[in-house]
Amino acid sequence: MLLRPRPFLLQVLTPLPFSRAPLAVRRTLSAPAAAAAGAAPRGDAPAPARTRHKNSRKAEPPRVPANTALFFPPGVERDADVTAEMVIPGSNIVVGPYAGDARVKEAEFIGCSAHARDCPKDDRPEFAVLGRSNVGKSSLINSLTRRKEAALTSKKPGKTQTINHHLINKSWYLVDLPGYGFAAASKTARMDWSSFTKGYFLNRDSLVGVLLLVDASVPTQQIDLDCANWLGRNNVGLTFVFTKCDKVKKGKGGRPDENIKEFLENIGSLYPRPPPWIMTSSTTGLGREGLLLHMSQLRNYWDNEAT
Repeated sequence: MLLRPRPFLLQVLTPLPFSRAPLAVRRTLSAPAAAAAGAAPRGDAPAPARTRHKNSRKAEPPRVPANTALFFPPGVERDADVTAEMVIPGSNIVVGPYAGDARVKEAEFIGCSAHARDCPKDDRPEFAVLGRSNVGKSSLINSLTRRKEAALTSKKPGKTQTINHHLINKSWYLVDLPGYGFAAASKTARMDWSSFTKGYFLNRDSLVGVLLLVDASVPTQQIDLDCANWLGRNNVGLTFVFTKCDKVKKGKGGRPDENIKEFLENIGSLYPRPPPWIMTSSTTGLGREGLLLHMSQLRNYWDNEAT
């Protein structure tokens, strides 16, 4: 059985409710990171078609808060002299020595599992995509893989009901998990979701980390904080992926950068070290290359430690 290296994973310090303490490290991150992954190779499938959504309008890409605590990946000392060029654009993530080829050359749907025990053999590193129902999990997977229907999207919350494995480049898995917080689901269904999903997190030795998706077009949701709290307390590594960063919903929600700032203030008091986070938009492609680069350095570190 492969063992999961955990030096870079994050643990929660305090229970809910959350205080709103200011973030610790003060840096202005505006210049692009020189090490960011390049554009998709010509052989990639075309990106999903862009669509316009009702009651929303395009906004300028949100800015990284000036008072931003950096995430130092494996191989980078916390007292390192970090320049803006070393930070992935639209994130707090420093690029380290384990960052490598982040391109997605091939994506294959392997299958779906109703129980964690039915998942494919855990002999490859994998990232799980998690978030509230309709937060954009399927859209993110389609954007990362540049396959329009790698994961089926739906306007109806709760469409994904199983653990779905996608094999990337024949070397690692991207896993689509059921969304949480679907109010229309029965109490029994919600309990079943909680049971089998938590079993996956606690027993999957090949799990490098969770991509916890947070909708940046709406204010902080308590259920997202609760999920982050549970993952941290169980020593499950996570990266916050802010979705819909190109949207400003009329009459509600506020600007994505304001919502992100509020969320980071809420979550900051939970962690002894800042968790990694990145802004994305499946519509515009914002954050795609940066997220893949971040995943590459965690994945390569996992490969190095597991051998």
